[in-house]
Amino acid sequence: MVKRYGLLGLHWFIILNFLVEIIYASYIIFSVLKPDEISGPLMEQAKFIDLDLMTRRRLYAIECWLAISGLAIYLAITEIAPRLKNRPAQ
Repeated sequence: MVKRYGLLGLHWFIILNFLVEIIYASYIIFSVLKPDEISGPLMEQAKFIDLDLMTRRRLYAIECWLAISGLAIYLAITEIAPRLKNRPAQ
């Protein structure tokens, strides 16, 4: 019983860790590293942004996408695959 709760706690810790990383990276990209004169999507204004700022934004975007991919893979392995495996054949 204790082992089950420990594994369940670890499971939710991993999920929350991914979610916190996604929220953190999104906050950095869209609030902290936002160009002063631009609001909303960059679109054409991306040509006029400092290279250092654009590089930092892209690195955080990569970090965010890695967290999103990691969460999707983790949920596919731990939640979706076991449910599909236990589903009756049709």
